[in-house]
Amino acid sequence: MLGIIPTAEAQQIANDEGLDLVEVAPNERPPVCRIMDYGKFKYEQKKRQAKNSKQHQVQLKEIRVRPKTGDHDIQFKVKRARTFLQGRDKVKVNIIFRGRELAHKDRGMEILGDIIADLEDIAKVEQAPRMEGRNQMSAILAPRG
Repeated sequence: MLGIIPTAEAQQIANDEGLDLVEVAPNERPPVCRIMDYGKFKYEQKKRQAKNSKQHQVQLKEIRVRPKTGDHDIQFKVKRARTFLQGRDKVKVNIIFRGRELAHKDRGMEILGDIIADLEDIAKVEQAPRMEGRNQMSAILAPRG
């Protein structure tokens, strides 16, 4: 804190120290300036911004299955869900019922239970299986750790 000094004198002090005179708050009266290494400041600011942009944005991925879907197809969907979970995304597993399939809600619950059991090693159940509306049963899985 050097207090209020003329611009030319502040510039001279900065030059003597091999630093830059940077205007921090230009709208203040008098304007607030700081003596610093501007290149280093910009570098650290860019580094901080890059660190923040590397954070993963968690998405909700969706997998849709019908009650009459074959075992191999379900295993394929489970493998896909596994890749989503390893990528630190949440997975919503939907069982879609159409027409007479509504009579087999127990089969839908069984399929959901099997999928949850297959993914138990890398996922935890965030929302237990339940009916959403009339034609859809779903559960949400989140990655462990």
